[in-house]
Amino acid sequence: MAAIRITISAMKAALFLAACCAPLLAQNPAASVSSPDHKLLLQFAVAHNGQPTSGAGRLVYSLFFEGKPLLADSGLSLYLAGSPPLGDNVRLDNATAGSGVDDYNEVAGKTSHVHDPWNSVTLSVADADDPTRSLLIEARAYDSGVAFRYALPRSASDRHFELNDEHTEFNFVKDASTWALVLPNFRSAFESEYLPLHISAFGTQGGEPAKTLAGLPLLTHTPGVGWLAITEADLEGDAVLYLTNNRSRNLPGEGRFRLEGTLAPRFTDIPSWPSVAVVGHEPWHSAWRVLQVAENPADLINANLIEDLNSPSRIEDTSWIRSGKTAWDWWSGNIGADGKPANSTAMVEHYVDFAASSGFRYMLIDAGWSMPDDITQMNGHIDVPTVVRYAAAKNVKIWLWTDFAATSRQMEQAFPLYEKWGVAGVKIDFIQRSDQPAIDFYYRAAQLAAQHHLMLDFHGTTTPWGISRTWPNVMAYEAVLGQEYSKWSGRDDPIHRTILPFTRMLNGAMDYTPGGFGDATAAQFIPRDIRPMVQGTRAQQLALYVIDFDPFQMVSDAPQAYANQPSFQFIRDVPASWDETRALQGYPGETLTVARRKGQDWYVGSITNWTPRTVTLPLSFLGDGSWTAQIYEDAKDADQNPQHVSIEAKTVTRQDTLTLHLASGGGCALRLVPRN
Repeated sequence: MAAIRITISAMKAALFLAACCAPLLAQNPAASVSSPDHKLLLQFAVAHNGQPTSGAGRLVYSLFFEGKPLLADSGLSLYLAGSPPLGDNVRLDNATAGSGVDDYNEVAGKTSHVHDPWNSVTLSVADADDPTRSLLIEARAYDSGVAFRYALPRSASDRHFELNDEHTEFNFVKDASTWALVLPNFRSAFESEYLPLHISAFGTQGGEPAKTLAGLPLLTHTPGVGWLAITEADLEGDAVLYLTNNRSRNLPGEGRFRLEGTLAPRFTDIPSWPSVAVVGHEPWHSAWRVLQVAENPADLINANLIEDLNSPSRIEDTSWIRSGKTAWDWWSGNIGADGKPANSTAMVEHYVDFAASSGFRYMLIDAGWSMPDDITQMNGHIDVPTVVRYAAAKNVKIWLWTDFAATSRQMEQAFPLYEKWGVAGVKIDFIQRSDQPAIDFYYRAAQLAAQHHLMLDFHGTTTPWGISRTWPNVMAYEAVLGQEYSKWSGRDDPIHRTILPFTRMLNGAMDYTPGGFGDATAAQFIPRDIRPMVQGTRAQQLALYVIDFDPFQMVSDAPQAYANQPSFQFIRDVPASWDETRALQGYPGETLTVARRKGQDWYVGSITNWTPRTVTLPLSFLGDGSWTAQIYEDAKDADQNPQHVSIEAKTVTRQDTLTLHLASGGGCALRLVPRN
């Protein structure tokens, strides 16, 4: 992979940016790149004993936001098998500047069109002791954040390599606050709370050193500087990155508030590879290491950075890929038309009838239709082809649940079969791996599914990384402690829901599965598998359809739960993908208000934790003229009766400001329609 060539005008622009930002540069960096709005500055240097050098030293980067340091010198290196770390002792060969624009349409996204300019720099470094070992660092700076990745250039022999690990450091200038997804190991489903921790809390347990493993994204706040989310994009050919507090290297100049990345190791039976993370041939590049930055946390939600950094769509005709809401049998306990749990064709047809009468595009048949370990054979309970034909007559399409182990073995036989049946999509569950072979599975499954006009929903999975831009038939991902946890625990609550959009949802569509109408206060709530309850108010459940982005959005409760409920109209109306998204205000763990547009109509969702609050909503995002505001708000007694919703309609204009009253665990949902 060669360094990017640029025009004279681009080089002049880069020199101009460097001159403008000269007072901010720390210790004469070897190269730097600034965001188009000049607020972000990413710089690279070669340092020896903590000081910059023009000779050999350690490759480091640092990050500034609005002239203030956010990350101090942080090391960059690859641990290739059989050789010293590549990056710890290098010389700079050259640095090349560039610029570009990511301009594309999204098939089923939180916005229909993206136009994001960026500036770039590519560094070429060589090992000081062995110049045949070289490394590229490719970096981009957008207004919403910066990203960089490692690249091994093509050698004369296209050498095979084995990568043991990657050591990307994040050296905070202060003891930043974080919201951290602490995980037990490298084989989880990324289903846990995002815990409020300081950087200094990583690596201490009872005052003693301990190792913490955190999944991405990691949300951080450095007081007086800004908000930073550490995450990744475009994992093709790589493994998932985790963060640890491992300080065993004791390198000169490292700070007290440092985290470093570590790659998920391969799970393999090959004895010689117990510690290898990635294998491949040159040329190769890693996933992007992404640093989203904003002055206010709600601004992070508006960014398209993860999608920007992935490859363009590989599907020419995407007309068959359509977002939509879906009826779902599993969450409520497979409640049939008679109100009793069942696993039968009749039960599924009951949900198809509900989807059709509600105007929903899909019905998802969950686990229980196939033979164990064979997803090409039905088990006799549900006749899938019969259900597909029944649904098609009502303009509803069917999705099927499968598990990862069987899908990885049988998808070459199963996917053509599902296409023959007329199935629209597949929900693949229990992946629970984040190593390189697992990432390869996502891409192989997406490509094969596209060949058979199947959409995909990944569950029991790692956090998404933007694959939906490359394979837009990948509609949704779980990787979240979602509302299913209300069936057996109290872990999903209004506090958790106000954290997820600032953390997990930054990486893409989130299959949280809202729509529970068994709404309860914390005191009333009891976990139960059949007809589950949910903590918080019904108005909050409605608002989640705007707050949470999911192009394959679940309507989770049983049809009977929605019967004769006027507030269900909002769920019928709200879209599943959007033309425009604006997160208006919020703070993780406390509150959030989001406005989204589909066509001419605007939808607004506002939620709170267990603290009642009043939210002021200026309507300046509306167009000219008058609008009808359909308002679904917590009733006055919602603190005690959380299923009660106040519904009203009023005429408004963009000059108006609405006052929303949110109960404890509450919310408000609005639909705003132009009156012509």
